Amino acid sequence: MAAPVPDDPLPAIDPELLFSHLSHAKGILAAVSGGPDSMAMMHLLARWGLEHRVSILVATVDHGLRPEAAEEAAFVAREAAALSLPHRTLAWTGEKPKTGLQEAAREARYRLLIRYAREVGASHLVTAHTQDDQAETILMRLAKGSGLKGLTGMRRERNREGITHARPLLGWPKAALLDLCQTSGWRFVTDPSNTDERFARVRWRRLMPRLAEEGLTASRLARLAERVAQADEALEMKAREALEGAAPEAGEGGLSFQAACLAEEPFEIGLRILAQALGRIGLENIRLQRLESCVERLRTAILASESLRLTIAGALLALDRSGRLSLRPEPPRSRGR
Repeated sequence: MAAPVPDDPLPAIDPELLFSHLSHAKGILAAVSGGPDSMAMMHLLARWGLEHRVSILVATVDHGLRPEAAEEAAFVAREAAALSLPHRTLAWTGEKPKTGLQEAAREARYRLLIRYAREVGASHLVTAHTQDDQAETILMRLAKGSGLKGLTGMRRERNREGITHARPLLGWPKAALLDLCQTSGWRFVTDPSNTDERFARVRWRRLMPRLAEEGLTASRLARLAERVAQADEALEMKAREALEGAAPEAGEGGLSFQAACLAEEPFEIGLRILAQALGRIGLENIRLQRLESCVERLRTAILASESLRLTIAGALLALDRSGRLSLRPEPPRSRGR
């Protein structure tokens, strides 16, 4: 469901509305840490899954970073069993990095969850990200100088290697889920890392009340993300149309097209045209600054009718004097030189 309008009173949480987009799922894997957000989701899913005859399984990831984590996973297993839901603890083993720990833990978490979803034949993975999580994500990306695509925040649904990752609670504040747990008598645990200021997300979380006093509430930040997502979708569509109109030709693992569109279209569209072209040869998630620099150089060369050769993120780009741009992956031996 859509995020509530800022300052509007929240309606009661209705599982029918919350999970309606999951009714076609062929098995749902719920990632449950034991906190109030995920415990509320598990209880609501259990009730909904029973009524709709959708198989619900539960998994808890033990990152091996805190001694309490094993007992928290065992707690979730007991609570899931009480709801007749199968549970599995997934352990992140091996040496942990000394820097970028949260990002590494996040990548490991999804790797384990997606692998297990495939193992049990689940088509969907659901996580309990909330409106507050969305707001924190937007603030963190703003601070890093993100472009429009980054400011779309977390999507309600996305594809992860063939598994649909859904975030049904993204329109709800943490306070509503905590209140639901307390009034319903649903037990939960508190993760001390949620107050550890070594982590950027925790520091942003502590700033949220001050920002809300000035009107920058989690609800308004979440609404901003939705509006940016709408603009992002429109720009992507325009870029796709421009690329299709540039006579693209694929062959031998590469792609070529008439590059005049990179100079004729607004700069933002040019960025997306190049990103989409690179995506067609298997290169995605390229840093915005590198794309910007590359498009600037290409536009200059196109307007001057000059040839140009350059590389970006594992791709070789060659612009000839006729204005046709060819893209292909770098040979393995060339990468990193």
